[in-house]
Amino acid sequence: MNWIEKIKEYIPYNEQEHSDKALIVNCIDKYDNILSRENTLAHITSSGYIVNKNRTKVLMIYHNIYQSWAWTGGHADGDCDLLHVAIKEAKEETGLKNVTPVLDDIFGLDVLTVNGHIKRGQYVSSHLHLSIAYLLEADEDDLLIVNEEETSGVKWLPINELHIHCNEPYIVKSVYDKFNKKIKELNL
Repeated sequence: MNWIEKIKEYIPYNEQEHSDKALIVNCIDKYDNILSRENTLAHITSSGYIVNKNRTKVLMIYHNIYQSWAWTGGHADGDCDLLHVAIKEAKEETGLKNVTPVLDDIFGLDVLTVNGHIKRGQYVSSHLHLSIAYLLEADEDDLLIVNEEETSGVKWLPINELHIHCNEPYIVKSVYDKFNKKIKELNL
C-alpha cells in the first residue's frame, strides 16, 4: 500500500482527526507537490511520538521556532516513506542511534499551523503542516545529543506532565493528550 492509500485508509480516532483527514486528503488530491516545501500553503510532515519501554516518558526536544518542548518530526521533502521520515527526524533531532516503531501504521493525523518565521536567514510565510504521526520507542538510557541547528535541548519528560513543560496548549490537548489516551486504550 502506498503512502496515499495509507492516509486514505486511516480510521480517524476522533472528530478532530476526521476533519483533519478530510483536509489532508483534499490537499493530496489537489496538489502534486504536497510532499515538498515548494508547496508554500501546505505540505506533508512526519512526526514521531517517542515513548520509553514502560510508556511512562516521552522524548521531547526544545524547539527553537516554537520556544517549547515538542515532539520530533520534519518535512517529507519528497520522501513518500513517511515512517522512514519520522525515524530519520527522531534520530537527527535527538542523537539517538536506535529508534523503532511501536506500530508500522499511522498513529495520528493532524493539521498544524506554522506561524511565519525566519529560517536560515530567510522569511518563511505562515503555512500548514499536514502531520502524519507514528508511535516510536527508544531506550531512555541511550545517549542524547542536542541538534543545535533547530533545538536547544532534548530530554525525557514524564508522559503525564507534558502540560507543565509544553508552551503550546493546543498541541498538548489535541495531539499529546490524544496520543496518551490511545496508548492506554490500545494497551501499547
